[in-house]
Amino acid sequence: MDIQINLDVEMAKNKISLKELSQRIGISMTNLSLLKTGRVKAIRFTTLSAICQELACQPGDILEYVGEPKPTDDA
Repeated sequence: MDIQINLDVEMAKNKISLKELSQRIGISMTNLSLLKTGRVKAIRFTTLSAICQELACQPGDILEYVGEPKPTDDA
């Protein structure tokens, strides 16, 4: 996958555990753990919004594109 999930980094910055974040935003620990480890194919905007609100961060702090850039035609 070309998207890296940095939820663990943001959680560490805020000194919050998976269990505590799960309770605060109302998402199961299982689903949050799957997201944290990158084992998901999608995330709801409502979930992303709740995480960002609780961790006082932006979506780009959690999701990062790490794929190869497309080659340019500079010939």
